[in-house]
This record gives sequence, structure tokens and C-alpha cells, in this order.
Amino acid sequence: KQTISCFINEYLHLLLLRLRSHLLCPSVVEQCICNRIQADEMVLEWVAYSTTKNGLKLTMDALEQFEHEVLNKKSKSKQSFRKEETHNRTRDIHSLIRAEEEEENLLDSYSTPAKGSQKRALTTPEHPQSKRSAAILASPGLLLSPASFSPSATPSQKYGQRGGKGEVVVTFGAVQGTRWAGRKALGAGVRLELLEGSEDSLSSSYKYMFQRLRDVRNVLTEKIEELGEGLKTHFNIEEFSPVSLPAQDSITVLGQVCCDSNGKLNAQSVLLEAGPEQGGQQVPVDLSELKEYSLFPGQVVVMEGMNTTGRKLMASKLHEHSHTSSSHVIAEPTNVLVACGPYTPSDSLTFDPLLDLISVIVRDRPDVCLLLGPFVDSKHDQIEKAQVTETFEAIFSRCVESIVDGTKSVGCRLVFVPSQRDINHHFIYPQPPFTLPNLNKDQRVTLVPDPCTLLVDGVTFGLTSTDILFHMGAEEISCGTGSDRFSRILKHMLTQRSYYPLYPPVEEVNMDYEKYQSFGQMPLTPDVLIIPSELRYFVKDVIGCVCVNPGRLTKGQVGGTYGRLLIQRSAAPDDGKRVSPCLAAQVVKI
Repeated sequence: KQTISCFINEYLHLLLLRLRSHLLCPSVVEQCICNRIQADEMVLEWVAYSTTKNGLKLTMDALEQFEHEVLNKKSKSKQSFRKEETHNRTRDIHSLIRAEEEEENLLDSYSTPAKGSQKRALTTPEHPQSKRSAAILASPGLLLSPASFSPSATPSQKYGQRGGKGEVVVTFGAVQGTRWAGRKALGAGVRLELLEGSEDSLSSSYKYMFQRLRDVRNVLTEKIEELGEGLKTHFNIEEFSPVSLPAQDSITVLGQVCCDSNGKLNAQSVLLEAGPEQGGQQVPVDLSELKEYSLFPGQVVVMEGMNTTGRKLMASKLHEHSHTSSSHVIAEPTNVLVACGPYTPSDSLTFDPLLDLISVIVRDRPDVCLLLGPFVDSKHDQIEKAQVTETFEAIFSRCVESIVDGTKSVGCRLVFVPSQRDINHHFIYPQPPFTLPNLNKDQRVTLVPDPCTLLVDGVTFGLTSTDILFHMGAEEISCGTGSDRFSRILKHMLTQRSYYPLYPPVEEVNMDYEKYQSFGQMPLTPDVLIIPSELRYFVKDVIGCVCVNPGRLTKGQVGGTYGRLLIQRSAAPDDGKRVSPCLAAQVVKI
């Protein structure tokens, strides 16, 4: 057996050498290439074939017959196998696609209709757009494309068809011949800073919803005592009497106005709550003998009368205005533009009003733009129904970036004030400034809290985006004080030294009283008070302060208004009288 085995191996070895020598022939090499087989495999196939043919000799004719009977059939079987393999692979891909579609349909059944109506394209687009070209945006309009925010976003027809574009609806001061344009030099040095300084201002977020009732009571008590000292000095009052002690003579008492129930304040439900030094009790007040009064819950007042009958009401205390040294006098007036959100119509998430405002900024080239929220309005229908395709933070970032990029050619200073209606920001009052890491190095951008007191070229601006006019207007009661309700409310704010003097606040204002005591007060009467409201726009001079309600940039589905001011700090006159730095002001339709 070993001899026979060695003989066979010797025969196969000689045959392999012989066949390898024939493989040098071009025809044999061509057969190997055409049939995609190696030389060793070719030898084994020939040995098997020649064995079945009783030891067929290796000749050219035999090779042709071998190719026809063996190699061609083998090649056809390989091709059929490849086709079957390709078919199976295609079938697996289609089954995966169907499974993915079924999974998407299952997920869509748990999502909103707007999101469920979107189907991801599983085919290659005819004109694919590279990620690089998609990231390059040529204008703010592309940044604020409505399709990227909501699948059902369409331009508002009522906003597009609005009338009176650019119409001036309110004027104040010497507007005749006024040139509403900024300084000629690009980015001319405008001094802009917070009155209290960055260290003593609300500059970052804080923990809230931790306050105790005792802390709230302490803040309100200190408010009564602080304003009481000012009223005592202003009206030359020797001392205040306790409210709870009966007296036959006329007495003077200090306290805070409140209501005897949870309802709205009226002439029969007024209570006066005294501080701890005056007994700390609540007593009813009879207003029948007062010829005129204007009261609201939370107001600190001084009353003079007998027992519970008020005969004289002292609630006003004019406090110090801002004074600036002559070194801060500006040679040229400063043009300030003021706008308040929302910046989209109520029936669409298109930012067309904001784009129109950017066009106004580029045209008029103001020195400073005061932009108050909301930028992403929580009261918008599509946001309330979650019909957006991006996060609120992403929409806000693109909104701000479009403003910054769209006004680069102007070089104006941009001041962003948050609102409690901004769904992407903290729902608390006082409200910390926005956080924009991408714009921290941009010297044109200033982020301030709500509320705040700002210095613009030496002119003091009081800023708040909270609609205190609307809130106080619903709670205030008055008699014999005239019909100008706006001036009464504004005077209350200025004399109470607070950006939000109403207590208790309305339900939509989440008040933190410890922070309110530090950051919600007016350190002085500002030169200009910006106080946007849902109520009608106006510009008024109230006890030496120019109060501006620029309105909102959109009013429902139609366009709204914005404001513009021309300010210049002048040297103090010799007679010591205060001169308003607001030269002119207007409210204009967008």
C-alpha cells in the first residue's frame, strides 16, 4: 500500500509539473483568466476530467474539449450563484426598509400629527446638497426660514397685506426736522453699562422656588419701613401712630394697601396693613371722605384721619433723579431704537416682522438697539401645540444670530432683555440675562436682566419686559384723579421706587422676593422708562421721566410698532432745574 501511494503521488507531481508548463501557453492562461480560476485549481479540475476519460492526454484539442465540458459549465454555475446571492441581498435590504417604515409608522402614531406627516426620504435626491453648502447661510432670511421651525409654517397673509408701513403714530419733543439716523462713524463709541455695575447686578441664573413665607413677609416689611422714612421726610411728619389703637384726634398712619378678600380691590374692600413698628395689623379704611385717590394692592401710603376714616392720602414721594457730571456730555445726539416681541405673527412661525426690523436698522443705522422679549413666545399657538421641529433653544439662537449678523454693517450696540414669555428661559422674576456662549466675545452684544437700569451715554434707562401696566391697570381703583390711567400707574411705579410694586403679583408672574428686593427696585428715577405693554402705545413725560410704551412688533396676525428716541445729555443749567435728555421720540408702525 505504501508503494502504490508513493507511485500515485509521484504521478500527480509529474502531471502537475507538466500541466504548469502548458499553462505558460497563452491559450491556457486565457482560460484561467476568463473562468476566474487559479492555476492549482485548473490542475485539479484537469486531473478529475482526464481520469473520467481513461487518462486523456494533455493536448490542445483535449484542452478545448475540457473547456467546453467543464470550465464553461462551472462558470455558468458561479454566475447563477452570484445572481442568487445578489437577489437575496436585495431582498434583505427591502425587508429592512419595510421594517424601518413599519417602525416609523408605529412611532408616528404616538407623535403629533404635524410630525407624523413627515416621512424621511429613503431615496437619493436628484440634486443632493452637501452639508458644507447647507451650513453656509447667505442672509438672516435663510437663518429664519419657517420650514426649518415648523412643517406647517406659511407666511402670514394678514401681516403681508398690512397697511400704514412706516407710519408715525406717536410723536414727542422737537421732532420737526429731526434726522433719525445714527452717528456717521461706524461703531462710534457709545458708553453703555449697567447703573449698579456688573458685580451688583443680576448676571447669572439662580435657584428659585425655595422662598419661605417668613422671608416674603420680611421683604414687604422692609419695603414699608424704607418708603415710610422717605414719606416722613418729604411731608415733615414727626411720627406714625399705631393703626389698631382708637383715637379721638386725627392721627397719621403708615401701611400697605391690601384687599379684604381674594377678589378685586374696590372702595369697600380696602384694608391698611401696618408694619411691625405700627402694630402689624390690618384695619379697614373708609374712603368716603377722600375727594380723590388712586390705590392698588401693595401700595405703601400714609393716611391722615380719625379712627378708620381717611381724610388725607399721602402716597407720593418724589425721589432723586439721575445726575451726570459735565464730563459725560455727548457732543452728538444718540439714536436709540426700541422694539419688543413677539417677533412672529400669531398664525405663523415666520420671522418676517423681525426681518423687516433688521431692514429698518440697516436703513436708519441707530447707535443702540434695545430688543426686549419674547423672542420665542410661549403663548404662540404652534409652540403651545408642540408643532415645531427644532428645540426652543435652537430657534432662539438662530433668531439672535440673524439679528447680530444682519446688523454687522451698521455696527450698532445690541441690548437683549429677556421676557417671562420666552419659553427657552427661566420663568422667574427678576429674570437673569440670556446665556449666549457663542456671542460672549462680541462687544456689540449686551445681555441684561429683567428689570434693569442701564446707562446709555450718561442717560439713565429703566428697562422691563413685564407688562406691569396691564397688571396694575386691572387692580387699580381711583376717584377724582382724571382719566389718564397710564400716567397714574407710571407715577405709582416711580414714587414706589419699584419696577413691579403690585402685591400680590398676578398668577403669571413667578416672583422671588429675596431677589426682587435686590434687583427689582428703582435706585433712582430714570431719565427714560421703557415699559412695553399689550395696551396702546404712548410716549409721556411723568414727573420728569419720559415713559415709552413702544407697543409690540406684532399684534396678533398683523404688524405692530416699534419706538425710536434721540437722546443727548447736556450740562446742568445754572438755575439747577433738571433738563430732560430726551430730545425727541416717536412710535412707528413696522
